[in-house]
Amino acid sequence: MSLTFISTARIIRRSSLLHQSCKPTARLSTPAPPAGAAAPKSTFKPPQSSFLKAQAEAAEAARQGPPPPQSFLDQPAPPLSKVVFGLSLIGAAGAYGYLYTHLGGNESLARTASFYSLAIPSYIHYRYHMAVDSPDLVWDELHKETSLKGLNKILELQGFYVKSGQMAAANIGNAFPLIWQDTMSVLQDECPARSFKEVKQVVEEEYGKPLETVFSSFEEKPIGAASIGQVHRATLTSGEKVVVKIMYPNVENVFRGDVRTIKLFAQIAQPVHVPPLIEIEKQFMTEFDYVQEAKQLEKVRDNMTKSGITGEKGRCEIPKPYLDLCTKRVLVMDELKGDKLVVELKRDMERQKKRMEGMLKNGQNAEQFAKEFELGENGPTAEEYERLIGLLNVRRRMQNVGSLLWNVSVGWLPGVEWKQYESEGSLPINHAKLIDDLLFVHGNQILVDGCFNGDPHPGNILLLGVEDGNPRLGLIDYGQVKVLTKDERLLFCQIIVALANSDKKALVELLKKAGYKTRYMDPNIMYRFATLAYDEDNAELTEGKHIQLYMEHLHDNDPVEHLPQQYIMASRVSILLRGLGHAVHQSRSVAKVWKPIAEEELRKEGLL
Repeated sequence: MSLTFISTARIIRRSSLLHQSCKPTARLSTPAPPAGAAAPKSTFKPPQSSFLKAQAEAAEAARQGPPPPQSFLDQPAPPLSKVVFGLSLIGAAGAYGYLYTHLGGNESLARTASFYSLAIPSYIHYRYHMAVDSPDLVWDELHKETSLKGLNKILELQGFYVKSGQMAAANIGNAFPLIWQDTMSVLQDECPARSFKEVKQVVEEEYGKPLETVFSSFEEKPIGAASIGQVHRATLTSGEKVVVKIMYPNVENVFRGDVRTIKLFAQIAQPVHVPPLIEIEKQFMTEFDYVQEAKQLEKVRDNMTKSGITGEKGRCEIPKPYLDLCTKRVLVMDELKGDKLVVELKRDMERQKKRMEGMLKNGQNAEQFAKEFELGENGPTAEEYERLIGLLNVRRRMQNVGSLLWNVSVGWLPGVEWKQYESEGSLPINHAKLIDDLLFVHGNQILVDGCFNGDPHPGNILLLGVEDGNPRLGLIDYGQVKVLTKDERLLFCQIIVALANSDKKALVELLKKAGYKTRYMDPNIMYRFATLAYDEDNAELTEGKHIQLYMEHLHDNDPVEHLPQQYIMASRVSILLRGLGHAVHQSRSVAKVWKPIAEEELRKEGLL
């Protein structure tokens, strides 16, 4: 939302400049005369001949009955002020009609007004503190206050604005302060749920029969709620344990209005964001048909199974849909036994904090140890994590042996408490491996299969097997699946290799081939754009600027005229996964991780 505040000010400023620069070629009324000067006479001449004719015909009316119908042009002309007022009303009605049509009706207009009633004043506060260079403490208080107001507004409006909040929670583009990430994190899986009565009504309308005839049990309390719908555990009459995803009534109209609002705003304030919004809007609209989503889920799952990426020994699990039970607003699939990634990571942090507090000596506290362990910008590698986990596991087993000996000997004495055993689930989670696995899985979906989930935000990622000491990914929500043609897929493989090799000349030519076009086609700006979009983001790349301000800087120097629409969702995947990496101190160059996958595909086709 903080990015929106910056955009809001830009639209106000540009609107003001536009108003000052526009000089109408004709006026409906003359300007006011200088003080003391006589007012100019109106040059408006009513059609006198028609007017007199109408008077004569009216005088004759008593003898000849009602006059024949009159033409509009034959009526007395209204005063000029009424003409101006009438045309103003027509103009206002036209503007209202335009907004009504493009935003989706009165409800969307009201939602837009409500959102900007917070966004505009909040933006002014931010700009003020930037101008006076306020200290960090002031910024922290501003972030706390504004992010909380923003969260309340999002929870009030819901719809697409929830997606915006999730972007802040996921730290899209490494653009959001930690306070904003923490405040918005509840939106990853704790959106307001609808009543069971409403859910049951949707299910029965879709199936055309009572809920009990399809499900032998159906938990009334949802296990998760999102912007579009919510999920309940259930058991089929045939005995299978499943989860049921139900779409909220009228949510499609609300989403369409919200996306149009943002797109209309961007067209005026930040044209550089319009092409991505067009593609994102197109992909979001596929979320409103659960039959289509179920087919996409099945296709991605089949691809991952054939490649050996899914399964108990694979890197991830993807649920199986029950296609015969899926409708436009109801999706039935297997349940993956695990919790949301963000929830499990928080639990892991608490477990390791307690562990460190028990291990640390010499006055060193857990926070200091954790900070050193993170190794600054990037934490340990997957191999370093494995070594640490291995050592802690040996220690855990030795402690459990000691606890066993205590319990079977001294523990039997009266008044002596038994010692607890430590499970494998108490061991640290390998954060580095999680990020590596996420990048590998989605790299294969994009570069090998050309069929991928374009919305892998943390709320759509589960962590399975934690209690068994074998954590692995569970990937859900396939409403935004993007499909690339073979030619598009192979061209993107070449772009990834060029980025990984820092081959600016080759990259620029590949971007041109993909359809990237700017006003001046500056190769340096094209290279930086592609790096930010598909590869990585850091302070060195953005010259110390906030990523949003840096993108505006690039656009101001060489305005974008056309983006490769086919790769916008791939860019979104890269940015989402990089944001998660930043959050757990596991930043990556996506191009370098994906390079081996891309090169293998190019070799298969004889292109390398």
